[in-house]
Amino acid sequence: MGARLSLAQARRIALNAQGLAQARPTQPATARAVGRTFAKLQLVQIDSVNVLSRSHFLPFFSRLGDYDRSILSTLAGAAPRKMMEYWAHEASYIRPDHFHDLRLWQSRRWAGSSSLDPQLRDSLEEKILALLAHSRPLTARQVKDRIGHEEEKNRDDWGWNWSAVKRTLEGLFELGVVSAASRNDQFERRYALVDAVLPAALRAGPARVLPARALPARVLPPMAESPERSGAMDRLIEAAAQAHGIGTVRCFADYFRLPAREAARSVDQLVAAGVLEPVTVAGWDDATFLHTAARVPRRAQGRALLSPFDSLVFERRRLERLFGFHYRLEIYTPEAKRKFGYYVLPFLLGETMAARVDLKADRGTGRLLVRGSYAEPDAPAETAAELAGELALMARWLGLGDVVVLPHGNLAAALAKETSRL
Repeated sequence: MGARLSLAQARRIALNAQGLAQARPTQPATARAVGRTFAKLQLVQIDSVNVLSRSHFLPFFSRLGDYDRSILSTLAGAAPRKMMEYWAHEASYIRPDHFHDLRLWQSRRWAGSSSLDPQLRDSLEEKILALLAHSRPLTARQVKDRIGHEEEKNRDDWGWNWSAVKRTLEGLFELGVVSAASRNDQFERRYALVDAVLPAALRAGPARVLPARALPARVLPPMAESPERSGAMDRLIEAAAQAHGIGTVRCFADYFRLPAREAARSVDQLVAAGVLEPVTVAGWDDATFLHTAARVPRRAQGRALLSPFDSLVFERRRLERLFGFHYRLEIYTPEAKRKFGYYVLPFLLGETMAARVDLKADRGTGRLLVRGSYAEPDAPAETAAELAGELALMARWLGLGDVVVLPHGNLAAALAKETSRL
């Protein structure tokens, strides 16, 4: 039997592993601090919803407070890159050293070109790769114009009604042949050959044009394990365990969206190697594992508004088990059926998920709107005051003026009163 831990200890381990246990610096964070935070998290999910801020900016604000968002563009766009885009939990910024491992286990084929006519797809791939081999990074629209591809749009067609060129680019992105060198102001990917994006030490070889017939197979990898795939899985599961501090096989597998059976084998390997330790947590029935480098702080004293796509809240069962906090994203729920709102952020105070707020950046009027605010049953007495301070900090970071609290939710009156004092 491994060590026995209380629920409070497990909670503090998890918060510390995610960089949320300590009080944040009072001065704007440096590029080095942002880079260290990203290295700790291993990945940051990307989402296009911009009602408050692009979601990949928020985890750094949660952990560091005020920082210059252009730092992320530098980390993702300037050599040597510290972060790059690929499929991980979902579309994510990942550490470049995880790219080849993730590529061996990447199994998404729904967003790309797999359903295109094979002749059209092969023709477009050849033209696209030839173009990208000798051009600066380009958006899908620029690629389409450069190769002169014309087509009629079908309003009833697949997905987001992407063009065949966009779908082909996304298929090549999924296969790890092309990558995103950067994003433009409209949040469109600028595509480049992957060797132009990877740091030199991680490149497979000189950038070259791959003919369509030489592209990686468009079938899922065989389930039979190879040493290369097994090693990749072990490295990814260890990275996920570091980012969790403590968790189950399900938690670790979900971080990079890896298959559970193979993840369980890796957990066994890491236990045998002394990297993970089986532990028991009061009130938990599932087999639980502690990364041996994880620390148990005496207390957690962070304060943070968390993005709906924050890595601490990825795995909803774990979130509820750790904090007793039931959380669901209601973006896709019809408005009349929403319980808390469209873009709801949990509010972490110390070791408690104390509240949740539905936020909107009203850029036209320069206001941060709190469209709903709700305290949890065990919210500390200082929740309204602390949340008001956090909202004021967020408004300044976003370049907004007033924080306006609308009268929706059981915390609204107290929060409005505290906000008026700032």
